[in-house]
Amino acid sequence: MNLLKKSYQNISSDEVNKIVKDKDVQIIDVREQYEFAAGHIETAKLIPLSTIPSRINEIDKNKKVIVVCASGARSTSASKYLGKEGYDTYNMVGGMMGWRYKTK
Repeated sequence: MNLLKKSYQNISSDEVNKIVKDKDVQIIDVREQYEFAAGHIETAKLIPLSTIPSRINEIDKNKKVIVVCASGARSTSASKYLGKEGYDTYNMVGGMMGWRYKTK
């Protein structure tokens, strides 16, 4: 038995690309505004990591939440937090550095 069960799951950028426009999925980008402006996943919503607790009501608990950052470190922190808050959370491994698809 694993007592240290993760509160989130990891997901690859390839898997995210396949479901990026799914209505039951929301992509939360936890980078800063200037990083987001330089290029982001088309359907992503910007909620910087430091604002997640105060803006958690903007995230729909009835949808899968995919969390993205530059490299995967900030998104891991956000994924842990959201998972513990009861969200169905997925951390995109490698962040935007690993994203090979179209950005906005």
